[in-house]
Amino acid sequence: MNPSVLVVDDEPMTRNLLRLMLERDGYRILEAADGLQALDVVAQEKPDVLILDVMMPNMDGVTVCERLRAEAETAALPIILLSARTSQDAIRTGMAAGANKYLGKPVGRDELIRTVREVLAAVPQTTD
Repeated sequence: MNPSVLVVDDEPMTRNLLRLMLERDGYRILEAADGLQALDVVAQEKPDVLILDVMMPNMDGVTVCERLRAEAETAALPIILLSARTSQDAIRTGMAAGANKYLGKPVGRDELIRTVREVLAAVPQTTD
């Protein structure tokens, strides 16, 4: 089964663009418009990786990342923060919150796909 990616961004055009880039590579896409909705989707759908905007209404991406890291079930969920904020302070804050990677907007398709593959490859495989 193809890995699922939860794309979280308050801009519908950004979600659509990311969805189109990822679907071309075979990923199953889930979407959320803000941090609160993202937490609900993670709990219900258990995505394989999260692409999370930093600046969003209701709950920002850094807070979502911290909340997911605090829960045993989602502590190892691969999280890629995606933001127009690319200062060293912003990147440090995102990584300190538990993000696996931090990408700047706009992101190119090749960089996005490569990053998703990297974080998925780093997940320890469990044997059932």
